[in-house]
Amino acid sequence: MCRKSRLLQIMMVLILSASMLSGCGEAPAERMEPSQPEEDKIVIGFAMDTLVHERWLRDRDIFVAKAKEMGAEVILQIAYSDSREQERQVQYLLDQGIDVLVLIPHDAVSAAAMVKKAKDRGVKVISYDRLVKNANVDLYISFDNVKVGELMGQAAVSQAPHGNYLLLNGSEADNNSAMFRDGYMSVLEEGIKNGTIQLLGETWVVDWLYENALADVQKAVDSNTKIDSIIAGNDTLASAAIHVLTEKRLVGSVTVVGHDADLDGCQRVVEGTQYATIYKPIDLEATRGAEFAVTLAKGGLVQANDTINDGRYEVPFYKIEPILVTKDNMMDTIIKDQFHRMEDVYMNIPKSEWPSQ
Repeated sequence: MCRKSRLLQIMMVLILSASMLSGCGEAPAERMEPSQPEEDKIVIGFAMDTLVHERWLRDRDIFVAKAKEMGAEVILQIAYSDSREQERQVQYLLDQGIDVLVLIPHDAVSAAAMVKKAKDRGVKVISYDRLVKNANVDLYISFDNVKVGELMGQAAVSQAPHGNYLLLNGSEADNNSAMFRDGYMSVLEEGIKNGTIQLLGETWVVDWLYENALADVQKAVDSNTKIDSIIAGNDTLASAAIHVLTEKRLVGSVTVVGHDADLDGCQRVVEGTQYATIYKPIDLEATRGAEFAVTLAKGGLVQANDTINDGRYEVPFYKIEPILVTKDNMMDTIIKDQFHRMEDVYMNIPKSEWPSQ
């Protein structure tokens, strides 16, 4: 019995010692505190329309990286070209207690209700790249989109001063599409008035989709009317146009102009199938967008360099200048700024024909 009692005592001591050691191991963790209290962390809701086009991937990555560098958290939502889904996603972001809403609207008009919901909760709103109509956002950051259109029109007219034009406007729900159109129509209107330029056709490509543009260009080409120039709302739509022209063995004989300076668009420019694209320094837009979001979240003021009428209100506009890019200045723009790598842009060109750096 004594032996059993001593054994029981030893076991109790061991158990007590293990318990004490375990307690000592947990104590430091309980004293650890986060370097930045959670309630002080800036949270940005980034509601994007789509990631279908190359440029939006770049916007997303740069914006999120810059915000993180500044100590902010970004909650990202992608609506995939669905206004109702975007409305649900904005509501979700607001329910997460975001400090700022950065919105790329799918529909410029219906998105005004989303802005109102945010403002009712005291949340600042940045309209990113695309303007929300009649909403009085706190800031609109984008490029000079009318000038984008002007540069596209000037490029087209420089190569096809007269003849038949096909216009592939972007999505009608996107306010930028109308601004681009205002720009190139201001260049074309004189030729249209005096009869040197004829509009063969004009279409608004639903949701900026490649397949929709493909069908529109196919219809125009099948009419057997000579096409001299195609102005496409962006490089994706230009790609669809060139696909049809290639099938009909017309590529190179029609001046095609796009914009966004997507990699494949730049490749087509140096290859000669697309005459020009418009370079919009997206790195600058995304970086400034993140900086402005953090500033607004902290209650600071953003210095815009212009204003724009959203249909009802004059809103602050941080406007960035676009740049026309052709084969002749590809090196001085896209490559110089490292927007794309030289080996990627010229990958389909024999290396012996690459321009010198």
